Amino acid sequence: MLDIDLHCHSNVSDGVLTPAQLINRAAQRGVVVLALTDHDDVAGLDEARLAALEKNITFINGVEISVSWRGRTIHILGLNIDPEYQPLFDGLLAIRTGRTQRAQNIAAELEKAGIAGSLEGAYAYVGERGLIGRTHFARFLVEKGYAKDMKSVFKKYLVKGKPGYTSHEWAALSEAIAWIIGSGGRAVIAHPARYNLGKNVLNDLLDEFSALGGSAIEVISASHTPQQMEIFAAHARNRGLLASCGSDFHGPGESFYDLGRLPELPTGCVPVWHDWNAFQNN
Repeated sequence: MLDIDLHCHSNVSDGVLTPAQLINRAAQRGVVVLALTDHDDVAGLDEARLAALEKNITFINGVEISVSWRGRTIHILGLNIDPEYQPLFDGLLAIRTGRTQRAQNIAAELEKAGIAGSLEGAYAYVGERGLIGRTHFARFLVEKGYAKDMKSVFKKYLVKGKPGYTSHEWAALSEAIAWIIGSGGRAVIAHPARYNLGKNVLNDLLDEFSALGGSAIEVISASHTPQQMEIFAAHARNRGLLASCGSDFHGPGESFYDLGRLPELPTGCVPVWHDWNAFQNN
């Protein structure tokens, strides 16, 4: 199998590395095909594409869209998108505007829990684009000693029922999928195990996702145990969904999988890239 990574982040959203630095790291680790999928923003794609050309990496335009579904936040990857497609561009802008308000709400919740200065602290980690997310708050909380690492700080402060959690209304599932398909891309459910949906609700999500035109599911993910990878591979096979793989890399030491270190897709899965022209030369 080729060294393929179709889910990672730069400092345009909540990654640590610039798009070019991300590509350089990928090249050093033998990645030959990479998609940059920043949260709700496509501003890093041009820089990454130029760097990938220099490193002989096949580059795929991507994005990770924040979606609200039945009161939950889920993430939908758009792969092989046209970032200049106007409805996608406008939709992402609206989501980013909402992120600013959510950050203020998170800071207010943390203030109630006795943690002061979190908004300014989180913004200290934000890139030039100003896009702010929970990961920036997590880095601040780890820096200040409220938790030992990124994984534990999320569990302690930033998920539902914890002191720094706040609900927020993102794009609708139908909107995100329509933007992706309209731009010529393929919609993928990112790290489905992370949502802890339960069997029946997961089936409902997959039913609705497929009915709206979604076509793939992330089988290989840093959020998945080997057992969960097999479970989602079975969902892909049984439902005729394509299978994707991604490290969800955010930065050195922050991610379970580094770039270029992914296991292979389970047997019987049809890769999300199976009919992409960009892969014909690899």
